[in-house]
Amino acid sequence: MSLDQPNRAAMSAAERETRIALAACYRLAAHYRMTDLIYTHITARVPGEEGHFLINPYGRRWEEITASSLVKIDVDGRKVDDSAEGVNPAGFTIHSAIHRASHDAAWVMHTHTRAGVAVSSLEQGLQTRLNQIALQFHERVSYHDYEGIALDLAERERIVASLGHNPALVLRNHGLLTTGASAAEMFNNMFYLERACELQIAAQSTGQPLRLVSEDTARHVARQYDQTIHEDGDLELEWAAHLRTLEALDPGYKD
Repeated sequence: MSLDQPNRAAMSAAERETRIALAACYRLAAHYRMTDLIYTHITARVPGEEGHFLINPYGRRWEEITASSLVKIDVDGRKVDDSAEGVNPAGFTIHSAIHRASHDAAWVMHTHTRAGVAVSSLEQGLQTRLNQIALQFHERVSYHDYEGIALDLAERERIVASLGHNPALVLRNHGLLTTGASAAEMFNNMFYLERACELQIAAQSTGQPLRLVSEDTARHVARQYDQTIHEDGDLELEWAAHLRTLEALDPGYKD
């Protein structure tokens, strides 16, 4: 066993499942062009291990991530396994803030996409009443003002306060962040938040006035989304579809 391969014999089944799901998230993000070369992160809490998380090895492209290459770290971003891979502790600042503050936020994803950064740079941010995709985030997205590259640990409390109880956060002049209790929930939130940003930029690029739906309709549709995603089982169907895409592309992410 090489140093960058975790000891599978000593690994719980829950950790192994989490590693596979997290590697899938990285590969899917790469497939959907939501990467920033080797920067930004997707992290997951290790089940049954208080204060331990999994993160991408620093320097690898997201297309290269596998379950065994993920690195286990503590709440301060320090390695707690014998992986030979390096990590970027500074990049974990934002993630650690949310993981520490909310037990429900077991999964956190942060991106620097073209559309996401563009919307984060707009004074009004995401127009959640603009179209059907955006409506699922109506009254469910928060904002955090830019304070510089996230190196200051003191910013963690302010990030948590900005997010509140919402599953999505627009980091102004910076990018997007989503959370979830599962890989499926977190990735679903980011997948459609990114789509909402893309559609908004496309609409704004026409130079024509934007037509927004009414506040009452927006709240009604947001409730409809909550039911279809969280009660009717659509979330599991979506995640299964994503995984079939990965299986067709390269099932090696599970290694």
